[in-house]
Amino acid sequence: MMPHLPSFLTRHRLAIALLPFTLLSAIALNSPLPSARGQTADQNSLIINSDVQEANSQTGIFTARGNVQMNYPARQIQATAAQAQYFSQERRIILSGDVYILQQGNSIRGENVTYLIDEGRFIATPKANQQVQSIYIVSDPNPNQLPGTPSAPPVPPLAPSPGS
Repeated sequence: MMPHLPSFLTRHRLAIALLPFTLLSAIALNSPLPSARGQTADQNSLIINSDVQEANSQTGIFTARGNVQMNYPARQIQATAAQAQYFSQERRIILSGDVYILQQGNSIRGENVTYLIDEGRFIATPKANQQVQSIYIVSDPNPNQLPGTPSAPPVPPLAPSPGS
């Protein structure tokens, strides 16, 4: 049994129930927050996309989990992993879970990879009983010469023939 309501409230029960949502919607749509500013990525940004992210302002640790995709344009680094942790005070990034990193055509695969930002150094470890894999682009000044063979002496220019 429904309690007795004044006739005004009975007729407009739905409208009154929706009033808080209507007011919040109007405020949210019509008045942007004056102190909020959008942030855009630049060359120095560390961009991380993932299923879940959390940041602890006390410790300076940022954690991303699930389908992690990392982009660090300043160092031309792209990476994928199951989890990424950025330790802002130590300036290091720890990627874990099927890590793949690509930097300027070079790549590294491992179970865990630590990137020391200030040193520009990667430290990779594999899953148990497996190995880390790295693929590096090596520039070759003589690509047509086989390794271990002496280079051919330069051919002297032809001397002009007499009478020419």
